Amino acid sequence: MIIDREGPVPPYRQIADDLRRKIEDGTIPPGRRIPSMVEMEQEYGVARDTLRKATQVLKGEGLVETVTGMGIYVVDRGKP
Repeated sequence: MIIDREGPVPPYRQIADDLRRKIEDGTIPPGRRIPSMVEMEQEYGVARDTLRKATQVLKGEGLVETVTGMGIYVVDRGKP
């Protein structure tokens, strides 16, 4: 994905939207770890702070959660 740095949507929001699409379409299924910060830095070409903002958006939406020492995982909404 190419980040539009000149557009009206901030880069962190573009990344959050891209990750949300991947979660919703099953590319990143429930219980699976999203790419690491290092992997996303390479994929999106942005600073780590931008990636943190993007993951905070997804956490706020209840789509992902941090597992200490393991990474950020897609929440399994099918769990009680």
